[in-house]
Amino acid sequence: MTRDFLFTTWEGGGNVPPTLGAVRRLVERGHRVRVLADDAMQAGVTAMGATFVPWLRAPNRIDRTRESDTLRDWEAEGEGGGLIRVLERICFGPAAAYATDTMEELRRHPADVIVSCDLLFGPMIAAEATATKLAVFAPNISLFHPIPGVPPVGPGMPPPTTPEEHAQAEAIRAWFANAMAAQLPVLNAARAEFGLRPLADAFDQPARADRVLLATSHAFDFPALRLPPTVRYVGPLHDQPLWVGNWASPWQDDPRPLILVALSSTFQNQAATVQAVLDAAATLPVRVLATRGPGLAGTEFRVPANAVVVDAAPHDEVMRESSLVVTHCGHGTIMRAIAHGLPMLGLPMGRDQNDNAARIVARRAGLRLTPDAEPEAIRAALTTLLADTQFAASAKHLRAAIAAAEPATALVDELETLATCPPHCAAA
Repeated sequence: MTRDFLFTTWEGGGNVPPTLGAVRRLVERGHRVRVLADDAMQAGVTAMGATFVPWLRAPNRIDRTRESDTLRDWEAEGEGGGLIRVLERICFGPAAAYATDTMEELRRHPADVIVSCDLLFGPMIAAEATATKLAVFAPNISLFHPIPGVPPVGPGMPPPTTPEEHAQAEAIRAWFANAMAAQLPVLNAARAEFGLRPLADAFDQPARADRVLLATSHAFDFPALRLPPTVRYVGPLHDQPLWVGNWASPWQDDPRPLILVALSSTFQNQAATVQAVLDAAATLPVRVLATRGPGLAGTEFRVPANAVVVDAAPHDEVMRESSLVVTHCGHGTIMRAIAHGLPMLGLPMGRDQNDNAARIVARRAGLRLTPDAEPEAIRAALTTLLADTQFAASAKHLRAAIAAAEPATALVDELETLATCPPHCAAA
């Protein structure tokens, strides 16, 4: 039976391809899908066969340049400053505006299910106010749903084993809880505009969702002691952005290993890191392909003789020829590298990247350095990753584990079940 799904999301870079992948899968199942999103996503939405609806009151990026970036987390100062910006500028600050736009779209055309990006609390308010079923879609590990046994997000901790590590984990949880508590008055003010009672804890807003769908794999995540009843792992979605274009290798019959350098499609002030990687690889017997992405469009680099820098390239095609990936540890890039069985050098810059890197290192599928690492340290890491075959073997083992963990149809199956089940069936 055909159902109506309303996606609510934003142009945040790595969240876009898996969101459009989810949209495409529902459309291919014969469902009607609308996507309430930034203007920068219009072409992608329509290419998936869905109906695009722009944000009117909520923040709306017209393109993918850094000038239009709502978050601008590269300007954040102090420990945890990037997360505070996410809370203030995406999750809570514009929540009432996001809720108003979502409510107006629901009045125009109701939906069986709202599928909201995990960072947008406003559409969650609209779903609650209209008694519309809600699925929170997280194109990454869980950010707002603490999972027993899984370390708190932020600095990229492995599961604690010592008393000191447990104390550190508790301190991180307390810091995150305080940061969320500071936003509670803003959230409750937005809720009051729609006749909803105040919450005692900001975490309670996403916890009211009927489903929380994590577009990652439990084989990638750290082991959970138990899952909250509404949380589901639905596996990674490997859709590529439409803007990647085509790529023709400039190397013919070259036996040197190929290294793909892909440090985010969004601007994270990463140009110096890209240059350090190019400098590090310049004297190694390798080939290097570095992609700028929209965030670094037009940026010039000192390019050594064994390297090529392009604006974009389809990573699946490049990875089929690659031996190693250098990445900022965005979830999408990591999942794609794993799908090709490739080891990684992680240079995480913030957001969820430290936590993704921690999972790669824990499984010995890669190494991790800071984004300000010197070329000498990067060169040593690249040499180790290429010489030690255990890293590639571990990446291939992880690929097999993820492939076996969740069925390819898990996401759509969960959404269809939610759309057809009676009220209050979500946790069943």
